[in-house]
Amino acid sequence: MAHDHAPSYGRAFAIGIALNGIFVVVEAVYGFMAGSVALVADAAHNLSDVLGLGLAWGALALARRKPTHRRTYGLRKTTILAALANAVFLFIAVGGVLWEAAQRLRSPRPLEGRVVMTVAAIGVLVNGASALSFARGRAHDVNVRAAFMHLAADAAVSLGVVVAGGLIVVTGLARIDPIVSIVVSLVILWGTWGVLRQSLDLALDAVPHGIDTEKVRAYLAGLTGVGDVHDLHIWAMSTTETALTAHLVMEKCAPHFLREVEKALHDRFEIEHVTLQVEAPEAPEPCARVCD
Repeated sequence: MAHDHAPSYGRAFAIGIALNGIFVVVEAVYGFMAGSVALVADAAHNLSDVLGLGLAWGALALARRKPTHRRTYGLRKTTILAALANAVFLFIAVGGVLWEAAQRLRSPRPLEGRVVMTVAAIGVLVNGASALSFARGRAHDVNVRAAFMHLAADAAVSLGVVVAGGLIVVTGLARIDPIVSIVVSLVILWGTWGVLRQSLDLALDAVPHGIDTEKVRAYLAGLTGVGDVHDLHIWAMSTTETALTAHLVMEKCAPHFLREVEKALHDRFEIEHVTLQVEAPEAPEPCARVCD
């Protein structure tokens, strides 16, 4: 069975990296000039986006390389390693921001609220434009959808910093800035925890999120002629491709049985790479095949 692969979205990644890369420099410079921890926090987060987009783009490129005699699956799993690396890096970056924000809460410093508002407003536009680059493909590719949602969330975070700048202008309370940076950091950590846990699961060959192993087993066991199902394994080959192997105990099977089951597993469970071994109920040797 031919396996379809998503387009590379190279243009979208290039736009996202370029826009966010430029904005990181602008936001960090003005954040330090204005004395805004919230801006610096957002700049650190946007830097993680640049690195994350770069890693994801590079991993997708590597995942398209052909298998070799040594790496028979190719380099598909680099997409999972990239997601894991991004999550770890983001935890480290946000930890540093939280430390600095805690220091500023104890010793607040005056800052320019209007500068904070202006720079953060640019962030809303940059992240919004970057997210739109992935909008077309978000319904068909989980990686593209994740990039779209991440960038859209960043736009919302920048909008929160705009609100913080406005409150500082109105109230003159400098502590609003570190408080907002702490809230923003906690929101980022909450979202990143899910990415870290999921990518770690995939790296350890856990069943991908959204696939119910028992439903897959029940489907296979309910097929005509199948007496038992064992050695069922489901794991991620990449962040977009899932593989399955299983042994089916059967007296005999029709010529097109395996092909039809493979298609059904793809259509019903989005499992692209399927390997099924059919065994006789009383085979002279374990896992002896009875049909091809």
